Amino acid sequence: MRRYETIYILRPSLNEEEINTIVENSAAIITGDKGQIIELDRWGMRKLAYPIKKEPQGFYVFCDYSGTPEAVAEMERKFRIDDAVLRYMTVKTANSISADEITEATQQAATKQAQAEKEKQEELKEAQAEITDDAGADEVATDDTGADEVATDDTSEINQENADTEEK
Repeated sequence: MRRYETIYILRPSLNEEEINTIVENSAAIITGDKGQIIELDRWGMRKLAYPIKKEPQGFYVFCDYSGTPEAVAEMERKFRIDDAVLRYMTVKTANSISADEITEATQQAATKQAQAEKEKQEELKEAQAEITDDAGADEVATDDTGADEVATDDTSEINQENADTEEK
């Protein structure tokens, strides 16, 4: 077994179901040839540096796996046939990988993914806190507006007093 990384870019017009089908098919090719997925990460929609097949964006998928050269060749053959795949690139990262190394790499990938998920949750909490703080600032602005109205009322009282003084 060898270790590979493949990144492929899918058309942005695909719906979630079509993306899942392509990802599952590529994973099935790897596992069907006695390979093992170490990490499968959907990076999501990103802007391309330049248009590919007239598409300015693409849905990125990253796959780290152990497999045979035949599985890689089959997966790339299907990518070439499938019009939904804009680009793909496979890199061999190791000539051989043992079962222990696969297990260790899978655990590291799971730890990394859990940490990324935790960071994402913290960012969401911070964003929600900022929204709450902004809502409090809006209330203060409303109070300031009310104070301006009071000042306007004071001005009209002064104008009324001036008018009374002129009449005398």
